[in-house]
Amino acid sequence: MTDKAANTNTPPVRPLCLIPGPVEMSETVLQAHSTPATSHTDPRFVEAFGQVIEMLREVVGTTTAQPFVVAGSGTLGWDQTAANLVEAGDKALVLSTGYFGEGFADCLETYGADVTRLRAEVVGDRQPLAKIAQTLRAAKYKLVTVTQVDTSTGVLCDVKSVAEVVREISPDTLVVVDGVCATAAERLYFDAWGVDVLVTASQKALGCPPGVSVVVASQKALGVLAARQTPVPAYYASWKRWLPIMQSYESRAVKYFATPCVQTVFALNTSLKEMLATGGSGGGMEAVFAAHEATSARVKAAVAALGLKTVAVSPETSATAMTAVWLPESIQAADLLPKLKARGVIAAAGILPGQAQRYFRLGHMGITATQPANGYVDTMLKAVTDALEECGYSAASSSSGRSSPPRL
Repeated sequence: MTDKAANTNTPPVRPLCLIPGPVEMSETVLQAHSTPATSHTDPRFVEAFGQVIEMLREVVGTTTAQPFVVAGSGTLGWDQTAANLVEAGDKALVLSTGYFGEGFADCLETYGADVTRLRAEVVGDRQPLAKIAQTLRAAKYKLVTVTQVDTSTGVLCDVKSVAEVVREISPDTLVVVDGVCATAAERLYFDAWGVDVLVTASQKALGCPPGVSVVVASQKALGVLAARQTPVPAYYASWKRWLPIMQSYESRAVKYFATPCVQTVFALNTSLKEMLATGGSGGGMEAVFAAHEATSARVKAAVAALGLKTVAVSPETSATAMTAVWLPESIQAADLLPKLKARGVIAAAGILPGQAQRYFRLGHMGITATQPANGYVDTMLKAVTDALEECGYSAASSSSGRSSPPRL
């Protein structure tokens, strides 16, 4: 059954999940996820797994880095990064633009890192490059982490420029990107930009059910792993255990460490093939990025037309994968979300501590962006307009929206 509501006022058969992940999936991806029990040694699975590893390189723009495709959530990618690359006392610089930047810092500290948190001065903004440069000059860091899109705020960081600053000032420092809410929606060119680690997951713009942690590590990062002076303080998250598994499956041979999530890998294989076919022959990731940018522009224009402000303070700091919107002072997320659901759209409240009810978040990544004929964006925008009106708000009565965003 296909849940379409294109160009109609009729809600879909079920509410559309238009949060910043998990996302709506194509019927073919859902079918791939519904295959009968299949051994992880089955030749069909071995081929599918090998293809996933190869396609992920194309998605992120690398020819030499090593993908790790492991059963788990995106958060497992934090653990993989920290466990394999950090030794007790190593300095780590975390560029935080919200809840998930803070979480990555907590994870690094758990593995013994000496973490410096460089926060955005206000909610919705990112750190000035000059401030990042100043911080890098003040100490030697083993790694720098940057959340490309923090799901809590919808803020987009300038990964390319951050990586350039790191290479100029501290070329030995690893550049680690949390791309969970960005990969396959926001532009990222792993090799060209000099990224060393990319952490992401299956349930967002990769267009697959939750359950796959994807980490891509450069040869430089793997060299840091090989040069460790202490054992990796993890068992399941150890790349030393997973590397031969990934290499075997890519060569279409079976090797065992832990059972992979077979059905989810099948689904991811299907989703990646569909994604890379976006725009027809020769489209690929450039067509995917363009589709997300066009969809985002449409959503941001609709928000502005309603007289509301995004949490992100400027177009340059605004994600294309999602949009976080400050609510009018008279409305809380708990008022709005049930009314959206009644109109066939599931959105998300905020998650910043103390501010969760002040804003709401919409996801418009994956097939919502790359397959616009499904009408999901039409349904979403109409639902938001109508639900706000039911809450007593209209654009005509709005004068200024929210006040200046608060400090983190």
